[in-house]
Order: sequence, then structure tokens, then C-alpha cells
Amino acid sequence: MKHAEIDKLVQTWIVDAAQRPANPRLQQVVVRLLGDLCKAIEDLDITPTEFWNGVAYMSAAGASSELGLLAAGLGLEHFLDLRADEAEAKAGLAGGTPRTIEGPLYVAGAPESVGYARLDDGTESERAEVLMMQGTVYGEDGQPLPGAKVEVWHANLLGNYSFFDRTQSDFNLRRSIITDAQGRYQFRSIIPVGYGCPPDGTTQQLLDQLGRHGQRPAHIHFFVSAQGQRKLTTQINIDGDKYLWDDFAFATREGLVPPVSRITDPRQLDALRLQQPCASIDFDFRMTGERAALPAAEVERQRAAA
Repeated sequence: MKHAEIDKLVQTWIVDAAQRPANPRLQQVVVRLLGDLCKAIEDLDITPTEFWNGVAYMSAAGASSELGLLAAGLGLEHFLDLRADEAEAKAGLAGGTPRTIEGPLYVAGAPESVGYARLDDGTESERAEVLMMQGTVYGEDGQPLPGAKVEVWHANLLGNYSFFDRTQSDFNLRRSIITDAQGRYQFRSIIPVGYGCPPDGTTQQLLDQLGRHGQRPAHIHFFVSAQGQRKLTTQINIDGDKYLWDDFAFATREGLVPPVSRITDPRQLDALRLQQPCASIDFDFRMTGERAALPAAEVERQRAAA
């Protein structure tokens, strides 16, 4: 079947068949996606068995809540970042901290504090390396931003996230920090590990068929927001991780791999109120100003809340 014939069929099914006013944007998107899918079925000679296997796969991915993970693993979430980068570059925005994917594991409502927070609940202290991370949030004008909100979350030593992993305490390794009068933030936590897709899950099932692994390097997620600035969604990766530049979600970006130092000097440790050596990461966030003509930096999507 020729593509023009397919276009006519889709027009008939979606547009001509409408019996009451339709959502024009949704109609536009469905016509395009359905048409492209029908053309792929024709061009690739997709069999009915292959088609229904695909439907079953998507049903299973939805039932297991893995569609967000699948979007990351296929590069779709990274592609959205690349489009946002291009839009900002065309608007003349430059110099901000690079964005990268949010992932599917944010939970709203984490406890809030000013300047400093401890993220971990201490249950992994004997096996974990203590991490101190600190920096300043700067506005587009290069000045520190007091009152900016830094939301942070990461995995534990098993690669699991609180809320989704019910063995962890509420909001373990999750906090919201309001920057102090100098625009500074600091938190104490543990060095996380990377994680893999559930080995028996739908995402890994597809990745296996594509000859790909489903591993992520150790990383820490952030939302950073401040009045008049574009909300920043990003994450830093822990330098030295085996999968640092081989992330199945394509989220590692230049500028988001800060060096990790080790603090062993007793005086420095005493100032940090620590009894043992720790890892330390310095990382500043640089925001860009909001522009009316740009797509919103605040992405509306379904998220967990507790």
C-alpha cells in the first residue's frame, strides 16, 4: 500500500469519523503517529503475530510501570533534552549547568531544610562511604541565589530508591534544601551505586533482544528552581564508575562528572563533625533566566508523591 493511501485511511479513521469537536492538538499527534505506524507495518512487512506480540509487550510494560524506564532506555528522554538544548541555544541561552534526564524515580514531598541536610538514615553507615557534597546556586547574572530550592535524590548501596523500595525508611536519600543567604547548599549522604533494569522486567527483555545492557552508573539526581530562572533538571555522575560513559539511559554529559576528593585531615573532618574519612564533591549550579518564548522548563508528567 502506498503512503498516500495510508494517509487517506488514517484521515478517514481519525478526522472524518469525528462526530463532535475534537482536541485539535491530540488529533494532530494521533494522525501523525498512527500514520507513521501503519507505514512502518507496510514498509517492514510486520506480520500480525509480530504486531500482537508488540501490543502484549506494551501492555506488560505498562502493567509493570516500566514505560518510564523504557523511554530512558530507548533514548527518548535524552532526545527531549537535546530538543530543549537546541531551543535554548536558538534563544541565546548559554553557560548554564547542562540538563539531563529526570528518570522515573522522583518522589514529591521530601523534607525541606535551609542550607544543609543529611540524606541517609544511617542504616548503611557501616558499609557505605560518607559523602559531603556542597556548592553554590548562581543566577543567570552570575550572582548567588539565596532561597533557591535544590531537590536531591539517589539510590542506596543496592541501587534501590526509597518509596519504590519499601524496605527503606520514608524519604531515605531524598531531601529538599533551600540555599542559605550566600546561595550555598550542602548535604551529607553516602556514595551511591549504579543500578540495572529489573533483570526479569520488560525493559531488560527488550534490551536483551537489542544486544544491549541495562546498567546505569552511580549518579545523584537534582531539581534546582529559583524565581525568574528556568528550572534545571540534571544529575551528576560519580567519577570512576565502570558505566560512566556507557549509561543505558544516555544521561552522562560533559560538565556533569565532578571530581571526587577524599578528606582525611582530622581538622577538616572535625569541622564537618565526622569521625571517619569521607568523600567530597564540590559542584555549583548555574541557572539560566526564564524566557517567555521558550518551551516551559517545568515538565508536567505523572510522578509519585508521599
